[in-house]
Amino acid sequence: MSLDVASIRADFPILSREVRGMPLVYLDSGATSQKPSVVLDAERHFYETSNAAVHRGAHALAEEATDAYESARSIIAGFIGASPNEIVFTKNATEAINLVAYAFSNASAKYRHGHDVDSRFVLGPGDNIVVTEMEHHANLIPWQELCAKTGAELKWFGITQEGRLDLETDPIDHNTKLVAVVHQSNILGTINPIQELMRRAHENGALGLVDMCQSVPHMPIDIHATGADFAMWSGHKMLGPTGIGILWGKHELLNSMPPFLTGGSMIEMVTMDHTTYAAAPARFEAGVPMVAQAVGLAAAVQYLETIGMENVERHEQALTEYLLQSLRDLPGVNIIGPDSTLDRGSAVSFTVDGIHPHDVGHIMDSQGVAVRVGHHCAWPVCRRFDIPATTRISPYLYNDFADIDAAVNSIVKAQEFFGVVPEVAG
Repeated sequence: MSLDVASIRADFPILSREVRGMPLVYLDSGATSQKPSVVLDAERHFYETSNAAVHRGAHALAEEATDAYESARSIIAGFIGASPNEIVFTKNATEAINLVAYAFSNASAKYRHGHDVDSRFVLGPGDNIVVTEMEHHANLIPWQELCAKTGAELKWFGITQEGRLDLETDPIDHNTKLVAVVHQSNILGTINPIQELMRRAHENGALGLVDMCQSVPHMPIDIHATGADFAMWSGHKMLGPTGIGILWGKHELLNSMPPFLTGGSMIEMVTMDHTTYAAAPARFEAGVPMVAQAVGLAAAVQYLETIGMENVERHEQALTEYLLQSLRDLPGVNIIGPDSTLDRGSAVSFTVDGIHPHDVGHIMDSQGVAVRVGHHCAWPVCRRFDIPATTRISPYLYNDFADIDAAVNSIVKAQEFFGVVPEVAG
């Protein structure tokens, strides 16, 4: 089924506005997506009718708020084929990754002081963590810090010239405790073979974690089929509110992890010298949670389910194929990452000969076209390809071919403005 983009766009109030006196062409959904009215209405309705602290209080509003919060958890779990007790609400995907990193750190510290902890989360000299060279900083720096604290070594898969993982030089070995990889690169668009990577991790006794920020919003996901032990993504990239992210983890593993944040709501029993913790997911949701945001994210999930993630994926593939061909047809434009739609998502980064990526983005903005510029929190990728930054176009379900045309025309405008229009061969 092809998407009725005009009808979809009508659901997003912001897409009707103008920017710099031009109609807005929003092509920065890899950074954050826009929000449909149903999501805005869901948050407003919660605040207007049921706002109260969840999991406490015996009054009607508290019961309604708790029901709304836990119903949202169930809806979001169902979106990826998970159980509600496998879903932990965080403020974003970065916090979700840090939550797992601190579980390793806290378990390792407790082990050194003689506490009984799950050995799967204990790190020390001789152990290693494996990542990839294409990770977002959020799935790199926490592991750098963890290795610095524990004496473990950080290893990684490199990137081929095409922008894919170099799977031949495999750093995973019997000393690996965790393999933490991105599903779809936010800068290259590459979709990695996570099932294979998780298989290699498990064969060596390691746990597997997958950053799904750029995949859950764009394709159908059966979380258990991925082979991952942990996964995370952000609500704001999938039509939902800012301020909410998801950590998915196998329930048995979540219950074996020491908590990240401590305080109210995550406890089982407290005395003056000892505390026991609630079962997951409560043990990782200390304090008053982001209830309205969870309600809004559940509304976003239901909106996406109505459209169908298979249809979203098919639509984006068509846009990506058209975008890649359009960029290939522009002299002086260089695609960074796979130049075909095979195992590739819709985030497309590029450079323009003779123009800094920031300047390209500035001219595109003057034409009403919103794109991302910079290193995209993936500085090692830019160093790998010896470029200072890229300009990135990342369409979503509310974009159409006319938006791609507008973006391409604005790139030509940039070339004309800076006087670097290449001569077309022949």
